Amino acid sequence: MSEAATVVAATVAIVVLAALAVLQVLVALGRPYGRLVWGGQHRILPRRLRIGSAVSVLLYAAFAAILLWQAGLIGDAGAVAQVATWVLFAYFAVGVVLNAISRSRPERIVGTLASAVLAACTLVIALP
Repeated sequence: MSEAATVVAATVAIVVLAALAVLQVLVALGRPYGRLVWGGQHRILPRRLRIGSAVSVLLYAAFAAILLWQAGLIGDAGAVAQVATWVLFAYFAVGVVLNAISRSRPERIVGTLASAVLAACTLVIALP
């Protein structure tokens, strides 16, 4: 892939991850957006899922760092970044399927789209 495509993919992925992080912060704080996350079974998440949402924010930050690293935007990527990027691609691809079969219509729409965009961007970043 071209350097420009990689930068665009990284930028889009970071924006999507940031939006997901904001959503997870909101549901962790008890806001009524639970239908968009964690299977969509709760409008307001119970305590254990709020904790999971808080942890998700940290994971999204790590995902963003890996993608920026592999895209060459924060330091020189090595073999570890390349392997981690392919792992993230697999994770996001599985997320497409899992979100697509959610019982929650809002989660199916938002989660599937977000996962698909992240999988596509990660693939662009992962390819040489």
